[in-house]
Amino acid sequence: MKSYTVSELLSQKVAPNTEVEIKGWVRTFRANRFIALNDGSTLNNIQCVVDFENFDEALLKRITTGAAVHIKGDLVESQGKGQTVEVQVKFVDVLGDSDPETYPIQPKKHSFEFLRENAHLRTRTSTFSAVMRLRSALSFAIHKYFNENGFYYMHAPIITGSDAEGAGEMFRVTNLDAKNAPLNEAGEVDYSKDFFGKETNLTVSGQLEAETYAMSLGKVYTFGPTFRAENSNTSRHLAEFWMIEPEVAFMDLPGNMDLAEDFMKSVIKYILDNNKEDLEFLDNRLQEEDKKKPQAERSEMTLIEKLKFVTDNNFKRVSYTEAIDILRNSKPNKKKKFKYIINEWGADLQSEHERYLVEKHFNCPVILFDYPANIKAFYMRLNDDGKTVRAMDILFPGIGEIVGGAQREERLDVLKEKMAAIGIPEEDLWWYLDLRKFGTAVHSGFGLGFERLVMFATGMSNIRDVIPFPRTPQNAEF
Repeated sequence: MKSYTVSELLSQKVAPNTEVEIKGWVRTFRANRFIALNDGSTLNNIQCVVDFENFDEALLKRITTGAAVHIKGDLVESQGKGQTVEVQVKFVDVLGDSDPETYPIQPKKHSFEFLRENAHLRTRTSTFSAVMRLRSALSFAIHKYFNENGFYYMHAPIITGSDAEGAGEMFRVTNLDAKNAPLNEAGEVDYSKDFFGKETNLTVSGQLEAETYAMSLGKVYTFGPTFRAENSNTSRHLAEFWMIEPEVAFMDLPGNMDLAEDFMKSVIKYILDNNKEDLEFLDNRLQEEDKKKPQAERSEMTLIEKLKFVTDNNFKRVSYTEAIDILRNSKPNKKKKFKYIINEWGADLQSEHERYLVEKHFNCPVILFDYPANIKAFYMRLNDDGKTVRAMDILFPGIGEIVGGAQREERLDVLKEKMAAIGIPEEDLWWYLDLRKFGTAVHSGFGLGFERLVMFATGMSNIRDVIPFPRTPQNAEF
């Protein structure tokens, strides 16, 4: 007798009247007769029908929501509505009991806040199993895209002595005694006595290290955990998250925009083609939620429409300067409907401005480029005007910025000047400067926060609901 997944049995690839074996968790057990069984392979449950007169009553009492069971029986065409096949149970064994009085994930509606407190069990709900299957599919699609396009996967260090962003909001890594740390002559902590002989932190980005590999292997990407010690409790921030960062030698800003657009379309198309069931479920969930909101707050596009909005439209490329003019002269800006009014060139764009450009003005995804140098990172290539850098951000509907990238500053003298201006010592990034001394060349790359992509693809509104175990201020549970 062959063991099958629920997905295999429901796919109609197994002929009716086949003897099957299946293992999973009980979602519900009705009328001492109908087990709704799920094993995580699909959103849907399979109905397993028990002839209770042929089974021990004590055994049947153990078939409760959350219990793990092993079932053998015949796959037959279903007599009821809602499913094409069901299993006529000949044998059932409870592998793991679940006390119905204390099991948190009961067959009823739970708030997302409650489910975050039970993150170890929340993937047993339909919503979170769908989200995490989509997260897995997106991860696979990312590796698939880069593999098929000649990129090499590199693992950037998690422990680093450099601050790629220059933001200073990093988690320190140390094994010094917190109560009795050694001090130097200036009375400061003496990190030369620390494990690594210097001050080290958890990385905020693998980009700088990826650049070193791009300048020898040509096309590389990182996909790993990154960390920000930002004391923010918003629905868009995590202290631990995953970043995708490709870097390509001999590629300029237009090439970078081409790559980013093709990449984003490809990974989203992958889930549209391969995860229809989960997307349709989440789409329906969002539409039901929307019905409870005032008309003004409802989404103009369904989830699947939003995803196709990305795959089916060319991304409009607009300079920052042009975007500022559009926003300054826009109706919501003139009527002071924006929370942040745009008055002058040089303003840092907010999500409301980015969404206006995408959803109202251009009605397609937008790539903004050539940003003011003073609001972007030191490693971005300075344009000839001396005011702007070859940066680019991709803006999506409903979310605003999703990708940020740039052509990197490949000129040694210019890079040294920029580092000096913001106080980054050359000795801290001597190896990064070496890339500009030995065979420097134009190169570019971008960063995509993976959880931001998963939020967009699933329609989830809180970033804590698209990562298995969220790490946020005052929260490192599980």
